[in-house]
Amino acid sequence: MTEITVESKLPAAVERFILHWGDMGGQWGVNRSVGQIHALLYLSERPLTAEEIAETLGMARSNVSNSLKELGGWKLVRRVPVLGDRRDHFEAETDLWEMVTRIAQGRKEREIDPAAAALRACRAEAEGDARVSPVAKKRLAEMEEFVGTLSRWYDQMLGVPAPKIMALIRMGAPVVNLLSFGRAGKAREPTEH
Repeated sequence: MTEITVESKLPAAVERFILHWGDMGGQWGVNRSVGQIHALLYLSERPLTAEEIAETLGMARSNVSNSLKELGGWKLVRRVPVLGDRRDHFEAETDLWEMVTRIAQGRKEREIDPAAAALRACRAEAEGDARVSPVAKKRLAEMEEFVGTLSRWYDQMLGVPAPKIMALIRMGAPVVNLLSFGRAGKAREPTEH
């Protein structure tokens, strides 16, 4: 685990958040350094240089540079000019909804879109191959339709204003119950033997 240097004198809560965000990044498929740099910039009151980031987090400058490039690719950090300083300074996107939207868009482009393209190709190939069973063809079609539905839903949700989506999310279970239209919404109770 990358430890934050003692000399940085970060408040304990900030250090804990940075370390935790880095660990979560590993679970989301980005390396720990990327997560820690994002967390530091997210909590920072001002844009930071790569040198400041490296010193604060105790990381190699090359690691910081590569991580900043990755974060820039996700559009989670940006370079900003600072008057009187020729060095590059970086700041994180701080609008939570915008941040989540960018992460979701990046994940969709890297994961869902290629999966959808592969499913379309497999289904087309299966349709022309008599050796592929009707069951396999049906299941490929169902999976392609499911992934396509998710993709279309995501694209539609991008057009809904953030406050309306947040209101919908906050409603939670009542929305599910409203949309259930009389279907049993609870899991079945285990039966005793």
